[in-house]
Amino acid sequence: MKNNPMDMMFAWMKIATSYNMMMLSAGEVIARRAMMMASGAMTGPEAMGMMMEKATIFATASERASVAAARGADPAQITAAALKPYSTKTRTNARKLRG
Repeated sequence: MKNNPMDMMFAWMKIATSYNMMMLSAGEVIARRAMMMASGAMTGPEAMGMMMEKATIFATASERASVAAARGADPAQITAAALKPYSTKTRTNARKLRG
């Protein structure tokens, strides 16, 4: 990405939009899982997966951000690389819990 201020502004706006979409999905996942726990419908594997996914996603996000930084990416690209695994997982979880 060039040092054009407008390009950077659009890059950060895209990140903000992606982050907001991820937070909406995360809120849905939290609400659905809370209802599952409250009703006794959460299975052992679901509970274990819910706990384990945090560490896995953090490691993946850290790795992708590190690789982007090592390749000389700008801060917006590094942030986007770190955010993508979280966004993907929250959308996937929301879809899975709806069905």
